[in-house]
Amino acid sequence: VQLVESGGGLVQTGGSLRLSCVVSGFSFADDAIGWFRQAPGKEREGVSFISNYNGAAYYADSVRGRFTISRDNAKKTVYLQMNSLKPDDTAVYYCAADITRTASYLVGYLGSYEPDYRGQGTQVTVSN
Repeated sequence: VQLVESGGGLVQTGGSLRLSCVVSGFSFADDAIGWFRQAPGKEREGVSFISNYNGAAYYADSVRGRFTISRDNAKKTVYLQMNSLKPDDTAVYYCAADITRTASYLVGYLGSYEPDYRGQGTQVTVSN
C-alpha cells in the first residue's frame, strides 16, 4: 500500500498550492480519503476528506472556503487545492485513507484516530 504526496513548497501569504496524492495497493474507490496536517507543537488536524460513497467533501472550519478537495478514481488520485494561504497553514500535510470511518468523522477526529493508510507527508510553508 502506498500513498505518495506531492505539491508542497514555500509560498507567500495569499498564495496557492495544489497537493496531489497518488495511491496504489488498495481499492481507492472504497475508502474515504483526504488530508490531515501536523505543525510543530500543534495537535494533528483533519483538514479535508472526501466520501467514497457520494463524493461529499468535508472541511475543517479553519480551511473551509479556501481549500477544495477532489478525487479522480480512475487515476487513483486525490487533490487538495489550497488558496488564500496563511502562515497558520504551515505544516506537513499527509494524505490518508480509511476503510471504515466516514469522511466527516476523519475531519473531526483525526487528531486522536489513526487512519488505515497514510503517506509520508509533504511540507507546506507559508511565509509572511
